[in-house]
Amino acid sequence: MLGGFAGLTNPSGTDWGERMLNTVASNTIRHLFTRSESVEVSVRCNPSSKLLQGSIDSFKMQGRGLVIRRQFRTEEMSFETDAVSLDFSSVLKGQIHLKQPTQAIAQVVLTEPDINQSFKAELVRKRLENISIPELEDITGGKPISFTDVQLKLLPNNRIQLFAKVNLPDQELVPISMTSTLAVERRRRILFKDSKFEPDTIPEELRGNSEALTDALDKILNNMVDLDRFNLDGVTMRINRLETQGQQLIFSGYAQIDRIPNTP
Repeated sequence: MLGGFAGLTNPSGTDWGERMLNTVASNTIRHLFTRSESVEVSVRCNPSSKLLQGSIDSFKMQGRGLVIRRQFRTEEMSFETDAVSLDFSSVLKGQIHLKQPTQAIAQVVLTEPDINQSFKAELVRKRLENISIPELEDITGGKPISFTDVQLKLLPNNRIQLFAKVNLPDQELVPISMTSTLAVERRRRILFKDSKFEPDTIPEELRGNSEALTDALDKILNNMVDLDRFNLDGVTMRINRLETQGQQLIFSGYAQIDRIPNTP
């Protein structure tokens, strides 16, 4: 790498150190994800000589099609840090070591298809399948049940509509349907608030059981979506707000970056 320094200065005068850091950072961040369609990194450092002391003004990343833990896809993810202090010697080795933690403004965009695909992920399915619900013993016969075929539709004003089926022991599948408003609790949990059973698409003879099962699923969901379960090693995400826009769910918040992980 040292032998290539001369080639890192382009005709426009871009500093070789910034270009090298961009390259190392792009490769490092790309390997944090199982897959990525694109990862672009830009460093701002003025004057550029500060980089040799490990000081940069800001660090910006934009990525598309990023897959976390093999099964959770994000359409877009971006962040821009505050001033960063790093060990420049680590950059020469193709790594990034922070001298101290830093914070970044972050935004994550999920699409409706990706959200629905995430309900098929093992981490999610194990919280929806083979569940014992003592308060529904009269419906379940005291046996475990499973929620399957979950489909979520994004609506305006942070509203969602959710459909699913419940596999009851020795009975036919029971469809369930509800609407909710998405909200944030303690900047890390996603809540399903003001949930309402929607009987219109449910056969009349199944509505009693369907409503009780819908309420049970609502309680499960409200204890399931916690960002701390999806944090990257060394990076803690927090949400300030969320918003539905068409078929996209947009999270805005910040990331506390304690260290840059060296492995996916």
